[in-house]
Amino acid sequence: MFRVLNEKESIALLMLNYIGNLSYIFREKPFVVPITYFFDLANNVIIGYSAEGHKINAMRKNNNVSLSVSDLESINDWKSVLAHGTFQELSGSAAKAKLHQFSLGVKDLIINKEHRKLDYISEFSSKIDKDQMPVVFQIKVNEITGRMRMRHNSED
Repeated sequence: MFRVLNEKESIALLMLNYIGNLSYIFREKPFVVPITYFFDLANNVIIGYSAEGHKINAMRKNNNVSLSVSDLESINDWKSVLAHGTFQELSGSAAKAKLHQFSLGVKDLIINKEHRKLDYISEFSSKIDKDQMPVVFQIKVNEITGRMRMRHNSED
């Protein structure tokens, strides 16, 4: 059975995960890359960071982006959410505060989902360079939609 997720269910899926596929446009072509993210429910933003490069340059030119997150059990049992939003680059103390929030949030999710103890952001992300601050960004969520498929149990 296929069904549309309501807003609360869609937000829950976004909140309970930390790996998604970021979509952006560069030179009129769509690109999709996996990222580690944290959803800040209070501010309705997706927090991420990256080194300078293709993805950041593209989002600076066209700030319309989306993030897709899926929870796949099998071909007949899955949930998926798509969040459309606007890329916003952060700097200074705002960037440091969001990066800290990201780090704590993702650590908690990994501890709760994977039952692993983590002490440092470098244990789940290789993009932090101790000598250079990464580009910290948020995606202001403008729209969120979700779908799911559940196997219909014939014994019901």
